[in-house]
Amino acid sequence: MTTTPVSPDQISPAPLSPSLVATLPGHYYTDPAIFRQEQEHIFESMWFCAVRAADLVKPGAFRTVQIGRENVLVTRSRTGELRAFLNVCRHRGARLCTEESGEVRRNLQCPYHAWTYDLDGKLIAAPNLVRMPDVDRTEYGLVKVALREWLGYAWLCLADEPPSFEETVMGATIERLGDVASIERYRTESLALGKRVTYDVKANWKLIVENFMECYHCATIHPELTEVLPEFADGYAAQYFVGHGAEFGEDVRGFTVDGTEGFGRLDGIADDQDRRYYAITVRPQVFINLVPDHVIMHRMYPMAEDRTVVECDWLYAPEIVESGADVSKSVELFHRVNVQDFDACERTQPAMDSRAYRSGGVLVPSEHHISEFHHWLTQRLDAGNGTNGTQNAENTKTTENPVLM
Repeated sequence: MTTTPVSPDQISPAPLSPSLVATLPGHYYTDPAIFRQEQEHIFESMWFCAVRAADLVKPGAFRTVQIGRENVLVTRSRTGELRAFLNVCRHRGARLCTEESGEVRRNLQCPYHAWTYDLDGKLIAAPNLVRMPDVDRTEYGLVKVALREWLGYAWLCLADEPPSFEETVMGATIERLGDVASIERYRTESLALGKRVTYDVKANWKLIVENFMECYHCATIHPELTEVLPEFADGYAAQYFVGHGAEFGEDVRGFTVDGTEGFGRLDGIADDQDRRYYAITVRPQVFINLVPDHVIMHRMYPMAEDRTVVECDWLYAPEIVESGADVSKSVELFHRVNVQDFDACERTQPAMDSRAYRSGGVLVPSEHHISEFHHWLTQRLDAGNGTNGTQNAENTKTTENPVLM
């Protein structure tokens, strides 16, 4: 029997059932032009969680990070403050620091023509600079990047006029927990790094965000997590309702891979936060996970339309880390979750180019709140492009009562 190949034009979406909501079309996850728009209108315009402050202890310590199309240099000044600059020499554009992290003795010097800057970004030396008295050393200093410290991390914004940190970054916490105090009780800035794992994920950053937002997949791919948090097994992302934390199972003693004892409750945690897990998404690239004895911070660095680097920190009370206590069981639980999630995202990425996904997929009721993320994304891109977003919004309508991220 001979079959006639199906042409791309013949593959069209069926009318949606009332229970289903359309996703973004597949090209949103594969098109380099869309990724470039996201770089400009999202990553370069919003607050971006870049560096853990405690990683830069000494003056001259630095780290470089990719934010959108820009490489940014974060360093600690001689007076102890964190500073951020575009990692570009003002002379001929050479990159000042090519390593991801390191330490300079006194100043930042370009290896090309030796233009030299102090740790506050001012131009202080260059060959024959004394013969050029008209060169303003501040005007030709490094280009500064806005920086705020919160929860022990440096948050950067490349925009000329950064949006309100309180309304956007802190606002995400208020939407999730009801107030800022609920997260500040964990005293994340005082915690110590117990473990850091960097994942190089061959998937679009939006697939990772969408995965984190829903638990429809939890019973399928997260057996260890659903043992600890039984309510996740029903597929509903109840953890995103305001103030709600997923409760540990009755026989679970700690947030560990086998449910055994973890560590003592962090100082300051309220009684109603004990034995509960809270998840917070801070757009565009941060996931914060709160449990009674530690905090897990995910930071995404979108590198290409099909590649995202995720850096995950496990943070504990300083005395736990200093004592050399074994944190492997608590690390292993979310490490498995990460691997399971990222494998799923990598399994999904190739299909974004398929004719079968040209018009996108669908969201079931427990995933409907993801459409709010899609609506937010298209609105930002449309605003950046000077359009009203009517066409894109048709495929990303929100539900009447979206679940909060």
